[in-house]
Amino acid sequence: MKKYDYLIVGAGLYGAVMAYELGKKGRKCLVIDRRHHIAGNIYCEDVEGIHVHKYGAHIFHTSDKKIWDYVNQFAEFNNYINSPVAIYKDELYNLPFNMNTFSRMWGVRTPEEAKEIIERQRREAGITEPKNLEEQALFLVGRDIYEKLVKGYTEKQWGRKCTELPAFIIKRLPCRFVYDNNYFNDRYQGIPVGGYTPIVEKMLAFADVWTDTDYFSFRKENPDIAEKTIFTGMIDEYFDYCLGALEYRSVRFETEVLDCENYQGNAVVNYTDREVPYTRVIEHKHFESGRQKKTVISREYSSEWKVGMDPYYPVNDGRNNALFEEYRKLAKKEENVIFGGRLGDYKYYDMDKVIAAALQRLEEDPMIF
Repeated sequence: MKKYDYLIVGAGLYGAVMAYELGKKGRKCLVIDRRHHIAGNIYCEDVEGIHVHKYGAHIFHTSDKKIWDYVNQFAEFNNYINSPVAIYKDELYNLPFNMNTFSRMWGVRTPEEAKEIIERQRREAGITEPKNLEEQALFLVGRDIYEKLVKGYTEKQWGRKCTELPAFIIKRLPCRFVYDNNYFNDRYQGIPVGGYTPIVEKMLAFADVWTDTDYFSFRKENPDIAEKTIFTGMIDEYFDYCLGALEYRSVRFETEVLDCENYQGNAVVNYTDREVPYTRVIEHKHFESGRQKKTVISREYSSEWKVGMDPYYPVNDGRNNALFEEYRKLAKKEENVIFGGRLGDYKYYDMDKVIAAALQRLEEDPMIF
């Protein structure tokens, strides 16, 4: 079998950046992925002419012009602005919390009126040192916003009561006292025209790529396939969970094609009522202003992760972070293996941060090149 300089485990964004940069330097890379496709969680598939974000909504946003210029060499981005809405029972609110939200909730018009209500509710809560997520939210935004827009959604997302969740999960809940529904503060944002998969295809142009390939089986059969390995899978799985499994939250998607042009009028609609089982509904065509006769929606259900399921969100509490540090000590002893990415670093990354982390690793790590 052909010999490679690098075996890159995972054809997601981190692995793809590594493959592209190493390929430019003349390094021979083999990229493998256990899924049947490339691009990891940013994979988009064509359904009824609509680019469906198979693993949940991904909006590229960054304030780093270097990263923005980097990703734009692989695709043209549209001018999509993320402006989600939230539905609580029969009430609809704009997100993030801004004057449109406050006006709908309290009938106020001025920032001063909104600030007075929030401050009064903070005082009524009587919390000075928040000990859990509920107390943190009450301390930051008051009871009305917490009860309608935070509590139910958060409990569905994490599968636990807010009183059982650590305060740091919502270190700050932004309140913008302007009429602005732009969710992100970043200077640059948009959706790649044609979806994300073509970006990763271009990044993998220099590499050999095998999908439907499990690393652990492959490693047994081909122990000498490459000089070095870049591993972007779960760090605890790499070590066969020898210290115990790290915790994640997983997500289940129910996707369906509807025989209508416009189902909900927005790409992202959050359902913050605890009684609604899903957290949000994505209508994919709105990411690219699609004019197709049909539409595709995905309902997202948060769930507890178990070994064998797709991991999405690391549960970065004290216990898990301490366990990850022990795994990282083991990782440092692995000769010729580089760990990285969301699962390798046990860290939730926005897409721009994934790219930045990969480029920084390439620049600073003496093991590479």
